[in-house]
Amino acid sequence: MNISKGSCRLGLNSPRQRNVQADGRLCLQLDETLGQCHSELLQLEQGLSLGRLHYHPVRTLIEETAGPHDGHVMVVTLGLQGRSGFIGQDGSSLAFEAGHTTITAFRATPGERRYQANETASQLRVVIDQATLCKYVGQARAEQVLGSGRLQRLDFRPSSKAAQAHAAALVRYLQPGLLDPANRLDLHIHTLSLLAEQFNLLAPPQTTAAPLSTQDIERLERARNLLCEQLHTPLTVEYLATSVGMNEHKLKEGFRHLFDSTPAKMLLDLRMRKAMTLLESGQQVAQAAWQVGYKYPNNFTVAFTRYFGRAPKTIFGRKR
Repeated sequence: MNISKGSCRLGLNSPRQRNVQADGRLCLQLDETLGQCHSELLQLEQGLSLGRLHYHPVRTLIEETAGPHDGHVMVVTLGLQGRSGFIGQDGSSLAFEAGHTTITAFRATPGERRYQANETASQLRVVIDQATLCKYVGQARAEQVLGSGRLQRLDFRPSSKAAQAHAAALVRYLQPGLLDPANRLDLHIHTLSLLAEQFNLLAPPQTTAAPLSTQDIERLERARNLLCEQLHTPLTVEYLATSVGMNEHKLKEGFRHLFDSTPAKMLLDLRMRKAMTLLESGQQVAQAAWQVGYKYPNNFTVAFTRYFGRAPKTIFGRKR
């Protein structure tokens, strides 16, 4: 990335407006004289965060950084608009471009981020630390990808259609006013789905069955998205397989290898977690039951109690 003579350098201790929104996201904004430059970070769970960056500097901007993330992390960055770069003090370099996914692994790495004058750079980032990654994929696979801790560019490629769809949904939910408790589960699901797609391409699960192709993974992700989007519908394996263009056997095997689940179990998990979120936000038991596909509240109560070990009426209204 070319750096002009009129560029502006922003040091580590340069002032930045910092505030925490009511919904929990941390927002950082540069001085308005530099242009419209702001970022936000939302912690979804311990060790897993979702970030968004939007920079449009009036001059070429060089922003020093000491590495904003604690510990050993993996970062998936989807370029939404424009481009930017990173130059590390150790000589390493990274590029971020619209329509491309950049995956990195590192510990705190000092260097500088670079943004072109009068150009917009917009990016979505998923950050997961080593402990949380181990929880989801196991220690061996996590260590295989994370490496020693030095800055690594694990991958840089055009974003898949599935990744673009997850990114669009996440950007939509991050809009002001939409980040409420009722959307938290969907936000988490899209983030984990995006992370799973990228990680499974880097380190496919070990299996004696035929390996899943990139196209297979995208189809399985679409099947999971259908489950997420149609919790109120009694979806069948036949319907899912037909909808995404796979045979039923491969769909079930794919769910087992990629998600360590079955379509039926995943649908139940999604329904119960969504129901818990709805009840905690103040919805009545009958309303929550209907929204997650149960025609009769009594059937929902039995399923919920079996799943969580407590009745839904003990959850309804407790946070009001």
